[in-house]
Amino acid sequence: MTQLEDIDVSLPDRRVASQAPNPNADLERVKYGACLVGGAFVLLGVVFGMAVWRFTAARDVTAAVGSVATVIGTIVGAFFGIHIGSSAKETAEAGRAHAEAGRAHAEAGRAHAENIARAALGKLDPATADEVLKKVP
Repeated sequence: MTQLEDIDVSLPDRRVASQAPNPNADLERVKYGACLVGGAFVLLGVVFGMAVWRFTAARDVTAAVGSVATVIGTIVGAFFGIHIGSSAKETAEAGRAHAEAGRAHAEAGRAHAENIARAALGKLDPATADEVLKKVP
C-alpha cells in the first residue's frame, strides 16, 4: 500500500508565457481608447465651432455636425467592439486551455489507476483474478 501513496500523478503547469494575461496590453488598450474618445470629442468641438461660425441656419449646423458625428461614432464604436471581442476570445481560449489541462490530468489519473489495477490483478491467483473480473461490470 505504501507504493500507492508515493506515486504523484500531477502534471506540470503547461501554460506558455504567451498565454498568461498581460496587464500592460490591457492598460495600453485603455489608454489608446481614452485618447481615441478624447480626440473624437475635440474633433466634434472643432467641427461644431466651424459650423456655427460658417453657417447661420440651424439645419446647416446640424447637417455638418451630424455627418461628422456619425462617422466618428462608428469608428469609436468599432474600436471598442473589436477590443471587447478580442478580450472575450482571450478568456475563451484560456478556459479551453484550462479544460484541456484538466482532461489530460484526468486521463493520466485514469491510466495510473488502470495500471495499479492490472498490477494488483497480476499479484493474485489466476482463479481469484477471474472471480474479481467477473464481478466488474
